[in-house]
Amino acid sequence: MITQLKAKMVRFTQNEEGASAIEYGLIAGLIGALIIVAVTGIGTSVQTFFTTICTSLGGCA
Repeated sequence: MITQLKAKMVRFTQNEEGASAIEYGLIAGLIGALIIVAVTGIGTSVQTFFTTICTSLGGCA
């Protein structure tokens, strides 16, 4: 009984199946964060650009 439990514990500690799922989750989270940062930065630049055009044209609808 104890040897079976010991064998199961050894197999459990050497099992790496879940590690790849965690790594993929971390990668997806980092990519999502980078997309949010990029879109926020680009959004501010685009808003400034269109505001400048609108002002140059004498107002917007």
